[in-house]
Amino acid sequence: MMGGLEAALAEASSLSWTQRVRAGRGLASFTDVPEAAEALVGLLLDVEDTAVARQTAEALARVGTVGAIRLIAFAVAEADDNQADWLQTGIYDALAGPDVAAACGKLALDPEEAVRRGAADISAWTDGTRC
Repeated sequence: MMGGLEAALAEASSLSWTQRVRAGRGLASFTDVPEAAEALVGLLLDVEDTAVARQTAEALARVGTVGAIRLIAFAVAEADDNQADWLQTGIYDALAGPDVAAACGKLALDPEEAVRRGAADISAWTDGTRC
């Protein structure tokens, strides 16, 4: 399993957008690993290709854990309007369900203000209410 993590981490910095997309999908289940979390935030805020941000957000939303949604929330707070639109689309692509809403509820109390703000935005996107 660590081989998959190492391969995905290597792909996260690839010049190929398709490899970065693959990295986002592969790293989504490793949000508790600091190196993976850092790489995922970079992929969510990818400035080279919006498909990377969109599909990484989708993969994380499908995982649906508090840790996964926390990374999206952090990225939303840091994103420009265009990036935020693609993150929102990625969440919609995952057909955001109750796991995302529950995670946003927990993140409403996160110690980092940017995460609380991003979680509130995600909550509004998924069900029209704020965390």
